[in-house]
Amino acid sequence: MSTIAVQPAATEAPILDVLAERWSTRIFDPAAAIDEAALASALEAARWAPSASNTQPWRFVVARRGTEAHAQILASLMGFNQSWAADAAALVVFASSASVDGKPLPWAAYDTGQAAAHFTVQAHASGLHTHQMGGFDRDAIAQAFGFGEDLVAVTVMAVGALGDIESAPEALRERELAPRVRRPIAESLIANA
Repeated sequence: MSTIAVQPAATEAPILDVLAERWSTRIFDPAAAIDEAALASALEAARWAPSASNTQPWRFVVARRGTEAHAQILASLMGFNQSWAADAAALVVFASSASVDGKPLPWAAYDTGQAAAHFTVQAHASGLHTHQMGGFDRDAIAQAFGFGEDLVAVTVMAVGALGDIESAPEALRERELAPRVRRPIAESLIANA
């Protein structure tokens, strides 16, 4: 099996190895089951993400490959995402609640994003690979999993073991081997007084 050589991010300042080495793969091992201990640790990291007033507005749908839930999430994915995400050992929906006890939570999506980020970093540290997707049908997810009006899917994350790059279609190989780039931090700073 030919795996992808990790090219750590070229950073402008030192960052943790787990962050520099993390990337969003689209090539998963279609035969490998999810590492349940690593998945549990990633979910635990998400659980301990910070949230405003400790509201914890996030909810998760965890669907292992081969289950009806996995098929439902896969069917909700749009375009190119459907061509590769089926190989992921699990698909995880991160959803946020817009209110608690009738009080609006304007920061819910942000907090849910933090939970997803904590999940991603812990998953990588535990040997799993991930890829977050925004291209999916939110209404289909809501219907499939009985979300009420208050709950909205924010992202879907593919999770699993890294696959064989040589067996991947050429379009996927090109994306995986493309240079990792980010704009310079100076271009993101509106002010730095």
